[in-house]
Amino acid sequence: MAGTHWRKAGFSPMRVMILLPLIVLAACGDKQSDQSGIATNIVDEAMNNVREVPQGENGIQTVEPAPDISPPSGPVGATIPASIQGRWAGLDESCADRATEMELTITPTSLVFLESEGKATGVSHGPDGRIRIDAAFTGEGQSWNRKLELRPSAGGRELTVIDDGRAVTRKRCS
Repeated sequence: MAGTHWRKAGFSPMRVMILLPLIVLAACGDKQSDQSGIATNIVDEAMNNVREVPQGENGIQTVEPAPDISPPSGPVGATIPASIQGRWAGLDESCADRATEMELTITPTSLVFLESEGKATGVSHGPDGRIRIDAAFTGEGQSWNRKLELRPSAGGRELTVIDDGRAVTRKRCS
């Protein structure tokens, strides 16, 4: 007779059918996988690859709010000074790569980033060589206005761009 062994042990066939999947699931439980490199929890795997970017290595740094630059005594122009015109890239990026993430080209009338362009609507000069640029930006189907503060280094080889309290320093390529 089929199933009599289970009945003698006190199990009805219905109990066995209910308990069998639970026993199989319990056996599979939290056993670590023998396959290395396969992520079982995507969030844990992603968190293992997170690293802190030291300040000053193309990281965006929060700085003190930019001081208001008092308007110059003469009229505000819309021409960006020749001293900061040219191509700029991130400190750790190659100037030979024309499509780097931190790419910035400054012309007499615009700021051209990788995915947006800002036409200068006003340029004013502040203390310590700081330059404030009001610009009308377009990019990725959107348009917006922004005020940026540009701080060239004493030698002119680096340029810090401050936007909404975030500072990014770039190196001169040309």
